[in-house]
Amino acid sequence: MRTVLRRPDFRLLFGGLLASMTAESILLLALAIWVKDLTGSDGLAGATIFAVIAPMTLAPLVGWFVDRYPRRPFFVAANLVTAVLLTPLFTVRDAGDVWLVYLVAALYGLSYITLSAALSGLIRQVVPVELLAEANGVLQTVRQGLRLIGPLAGAALYAAIGGWALAGIGMVGFLTAAAVVTALPTPQPAPPTVRLRWPAELGAGLRHLADEPALRRALLGYGLGSLVMGFSESLIFAYVDQGLDRDAAFVGVLVTVQGVGGLLGGLCSPALVRRLGEVGTLAAGVAFFGPAALALVYPDLRLGFAAVLLAGVSLPLTMVGLHTLIQRRTPPGLVGRVAAATEAVVSGPQAFSIGAGALLVGFVDYRALFALVGVATLVAGGYLWRGRHLSAPPGARSPTPPPGPTLPAPRRPADDADQQVASGSQRSPRR
Repeated sequence: MRTVLRRPDFRLLFGGLLASMTAESILLLALAIWVKDLTGSDGLAGATIFAVIAPMTLAPLVGWFVDRYPRRPFFVAANLVTAVLLTPLFTVRDAGDVWLVYLVAALYGLSYITLSAALSGLIRQVVPVELLAEANGVLQTVRQGLRLIGPLAGAALYAAIGGWALAGIGMVGFLTAAAVVTALPTPQPAPPTVRLRWPAELGAGLRHLADEPALRRALLGYGLGSLVMGFSESLIFAYVDQGLDRDAAFVGVLVTVQGVGGLLGGLCSPALVRRLGEVGTLAAGVAFFGPAALALVYPDLRLGFAAVLLAGVSLPLTMVGLHTLIQRRTPPGLVGRVAAATEAVVSGPQAFSIGAGALLVGFVDYRALFALVGVATLVAGGYLWRGRHLSAPPGARSPTPPPGPTLPAPRRPADDADQQVASGSQRSPRR
């Protein structure tokens, strides 16, 4: 990771992202707490999280929009707009203003997809291909570290200074990110590409995911794991209450241990990508969740700490493997659409599993559900592991072909399917 951090352009980008990620980690939980205070309803507080997730359905449209503009100025503008979107929070006074919190949460969710799609393309421009895993690993390590302190800091700040001041802190984070990224040197303009009709461009990201073998296997395997991994959001409370016979607040201790595992996973992920390739790293991340879930079948505190630590390691491995695969196997002009489409495809099963877990834990023994999660994620990890040859480690790859007048197809032997992918990749506008 030190290699990528020595690059001045990445250090600038990293500084901006640190500010915006801090704002994100502080805001999300605080908005739900604010709604709880205003209404006294747990259900309405939980609906705040749903409001953030709901815009995921617009991901293909968002990705198409992102790919129409140069990466750096678009990312700067998106951070500025996100800061402005928080201003309605200054007018919230009582329960009658809760709709404003929901509106901001939904717009924030839309902004999150937009920033994520733009960031994938920006990293692809700023960082050489051979350092993509290191760059993604650095960002995931920081994100996992912020998971340890961000939500707690947000809740503490809300209790101390109120929601309006918290909104101001969030705005400062996004404005700082915009100011820092503005200083990035302007990359060389991309070669002009053929513009197609917008309905065809809109679905180009999904078509690329379906046509590229490594990406297709990655999403199928990770999607299978996501269908049950979300169960743990509810099962962990049953584990603490029924298994360990402790107060629900003890979940916070386990989440902290999981965050430590996330830091370890983020630090180790670049080395694992170099050794196993992107699909192999994704397979390891999904598979690690299996023994973690199986260990939670037996309620023992020491075993529980080991389990949540392993579960924490799994998350950055999956994210670094998946994001690096997208950036390496997607033509530059298509990265925004592919990243946004991936976000939607992954978030759907996750949202379903979280809801299903909350429902099932009420009448199915949590130990049986943890066993189901463990077996399913091991199966998903095995499916991904069998496809690890689809993304060889970086040292075994052939050099990246130089850019031509059109966007390159994925680095595979040319055949009819590849020609379809290359055609789909020529759907971003002239820059």
